[in-house]
Amino acid sequence: MKTFLSFLLLSCLSIAGYAQGTGLVTGQVIDNNQHLSLPGATLRLHPGNHYTVSNQQGRFEFLGVPAGSYTLKVTYIGYERASQSVDVKAGANAVVNFKLEAGGISGNEVVVLGDRLRGQAKALNQQKNNPNVTNIVSADQIGRFPDANIGDAIKRIPGITMQNDQGEARNIIIRGLAPELNAVTLNGDRIPSAEGDNRRVQMDLIPSDMVQTIEVNKTLTPDMDADAIGGSVNLVTRATPNGPRVSATLSGGFNPIRNKPLYNASLVLGNRFFQNRFGAVLSASYNNNDYGSDNVEAVWAKDDKDKVFTEEIEIRKYYVQRVRRSLSAALDYRINSSNTVYANAMYNWRDDRENRYRLRMVDIEPEYDASDNLTGYAATLRRETKGGIDNGRNKNRRLEDQRVQNYSLRGEHLIGSKVDLDWAASYSTASEDRPNERYMEFQQKDVPVSLDLSDLRFPNLTSQGSTPNDFKFKGLSENHDYTRENELGLKLNLRFPFSVLPDQKGRLRAGGRLRLKDKKRANNFFEYEPVTDFGKLSSIPLYTSDGKGFQPGKKYNPGSFVKNSFLGGLALTNPALFEQNDNPAEYLAVNFTAKETIMAGYLRWDQDLSSRLSMIAGVRFENTNIDYKGNVVEDEEELAGTRSVKNSYLNVLPGLSFKYDVNSQTVLRLAATTSIARPNYYDIAPYLSSVADDEALTAGNPNLKAAYAWNFDLMAEHYFKSVGILSGGVFYKHIRDFIYMYSDQQYSTEKFAAEYPAEKNPVPAGERWTYKQARNGNSVKVYGFEVALQRQLDFLPGFLKGFGVYMNYTYTKSSAEGVYNGDGEKRTGVTLPGTAPHMFNASLSYENKRFSARLSGNYAAAYLDELGGSAFDDRYYDKQFFLDANASFKLTRQLRVFAEANNLTNQVLRYYQGVSDRTMQAEFYRPRYNFGFKFDL
Repeated sequence: MKTFLSFLLLSCLSIAGYAQGTGLVTGQVIDNNQHLSLPGATLRLHPGNHYTVSNQQGRFEFLGVPAGSYTLKVTYIGYERASQSVDVKAGANAVVNFKLEAGGISGNEVVVLGDRLRGQAKALNQQKNNPNVTNIVSADQIGRFPDANIGDAIKRIPGITMQNDQGEARNIIIRGLAPELNAVTLNGDRIPSAEGDNRRVQMDLIPSDMVQTIEVNKTLTPDMDADAIGGSVNLVTRATPNGPRVSATLSGGFNPIRNKPLYNASLVLGNRFFQNRFGAVLSASYNNNDYGSDNVEAVWAKDDKDKVFTEEIEIRKYYVQRVRRSLSAALDYRINSSNTVYANAMYNWRDDRENRYRLRMVDIEPEYDASDNLTGYAATLRRETKGGIDNGRNKNRRLEDQRVQNYSLRGEHLIGSKVDLDWAASYSTASEDRPNERYMEFQQKDVPVSLDLSDLRFPNLTSQGSTPNDFKFKGLSENHDYTRENELGLKLNLRFPFSVLPDQKGRLRAGGRLRLKDKKRANNFFEYEPVTDFGKLSSIPLYTSDGKGFQPGKKYNPGSFVKNSFLGGLALTNPALFEQNDNPAEYLAVNFTAKETIMAGYLRWDQDLSSRLSMIAGVRFENTNIDYKGNVVEDEEELAGTRSVKNSYLNVLPGLSFKYDVNSQTVLRLAATTSIARPNYYDIAPYLSSVADDEALTAGNPNLKAAYAWNFDLMAEHYFKSVGILSGGVFYKHIRDFIYMYSDQQYSTEKFAAEYPAEKNPVPAGERWTYKQARNGNSVKVYGFEVALQRQLDFLPGFLKGFGVYMNYTYTKSSAEGVYNGDGEKRTGVTLPGTAPHMFNASLSYENKRFSARLSGNYAAAYLDELGGSAFDDRYYDKQFFLDANASFKLTRQLRVFAEANNLTNQVLRYYQGVSDRTMQAEFYRPRYNFGFKFDL
């Protein structure tokens, strides 16, 4: 790595010597009325073949321009063209700034752009001029959808669907590829994961109003991190403004599921100082959402006669409060026209408080008479309260404290007239802390029950005469879970003119990147025995639900549970009241430490082959060093020692892409690229865990390989002059060594002895446990197509020209080879988990000078979520359709009132087992409503 960086520095110094007779042209493009930067503007110097594109700050640069007189022209979709004369002197920097007037063109008529169209114009200009296949969404567009977090905004982009948690979009799936196969960055820096066992970035953690632009890169260039097989999402925070900026939002709303309020507030302040050399913008956001969900779950099995029944049913009622706080700052200092330094910081903090009241009906067993006729069922009933300690943080609820922080310092420098150098140093950290999490459970055994399977989508089990007086104390526990991941990043990039064709533009880029990652999970778990027996459930202060309004149906009645305030008020640390017992079986196997060092270098060559055809060719090298430590646990609770796995591997990642401008409005793109997906931390940690109560065995797999993919994309895009796009394309991915979760529901003591001959066997003879381990499959093929349309209907007469449409559809199909069931047989016809075959977004909007409104739909078809030991045990994520609406009205030029409604379809979060009728989980949230004011200066 040191040799590579030395090469970059020497190259930089040597090339600077060739700057004789050439100069620089730099400047900025901004909106004349709003004074906001315009990224993605196309600038051309005439005469000659000199062109460039403005960056996120609207800034641009021309390197190595021969001395002389030129005309500099700028074009921007939705804005009037502009030009200026410029004289370039050898060794000097000519600074030219543009202030563009907004105005879409419909025929010969200039149409004034509203706020929504300005946002679309910014996004489409960037998307058109990007060298790779991307989708861009700007802050103005995000604000026109009723989306509280960034995940809900992203799900409206072509080829993307989201997995939900408690009614909010959390895990991102790009082109049917699971969250672990995608990357999420903040201003180009990787965001660590706050989750303990995977690399997923929780998209519901970041408020949507803290982000200026969402960039979804569906193909990679050699200068981008390679671990993004599905794609890479870059969240760009607000850039420093070009003048005073004040924006504030205040709103409140209502959650009918629990008849609780929600509150939102945000503030943006920015300006430039010291003769515009120093810029600063500060953003703050607050969201308080008090709601909940109603849930039923089931586990399906087959009896000895191969008859399907439910061996477990749960009825759950949640009370949830999520409080998001976010602060960000962006600073820049222009040392001179050739040197600028930037500093960015973002702090996201979310408190997730939860009470869960759960009725579990487990160990459901069919009973037969002497003639093998089914006579009924028996089950064990358990009533459990989930909560937390009674203090100012937990507030009698389970508290999940999640924080993500990012701090970066970077610089952009022009050396001589032909060298562009940029560097960056960043530090990111993510953590999840769950202190004083408490569970209390009462139980009734061997209860005669009636199992109703007349509607398999909503199976139900009822017991006659069961009351709180029949339930005896089963268990009381408190745990503290903690996960933390850090990443330190350094990078250096160098760019200079290099063309092998006369009169054609060429650029050579080289760079290096270092990523130092470390992650740990440190959990504990204690069980408590009361010195004086609690007695029956009826003797405890109770929370009782009568079942009225329970969303899955009135036939479900959660019933009575220990009240959360009673659970939170128990003095568990008082030895006179409770006996504390450590339970290592609950945490020893899941605790681990992981360190990764990733060193990368790349070479990228951009070459125009003609005035319309351009090419990017390059290669990236990524070397990964890993050091993972996991626990070896015997008899569920004995720490037998630790295992360590160290490994190092090099990935060589070539790429080639082409861009062809059919005309000024139509672009064709073709790309062949490579990418990887590293295993989840916990999957590769060398642990072994057995839990006898669950009859479950899980194991890490230190031999897991990183998945390696070849990606092929062909995309056509047509941009309308009046702000819009029609696009379509096909894609194909061939992934080698893809990772899947191997599952065996019939794991025996003989199988354990064969796989782990040196380990103590935890599986009792004659029993059949569940065994899970992440493994590499042979290969998987993923292919599909996507089409998208954004169009303002300004060709219609009168008020109809205020309407606009936004729609996109993606089809994805996959085929996996090398997946095995519990009997060691290769499975056929298996798709890659996470591959949603159909995804569709549509919205109809209307906007005039004062009023705007939008109705938005989002659909994703059902798809395989997790492989089981056989097709019967496979878990599927069911289809979903969300309908959202929002509207706003300008009271004054600066003040707007708005209203939003989410999930008007009351879409259920549903999983099913094997076939669509067998519900595994059905969770309801009901719609959500929000009203407020927005001020912009």
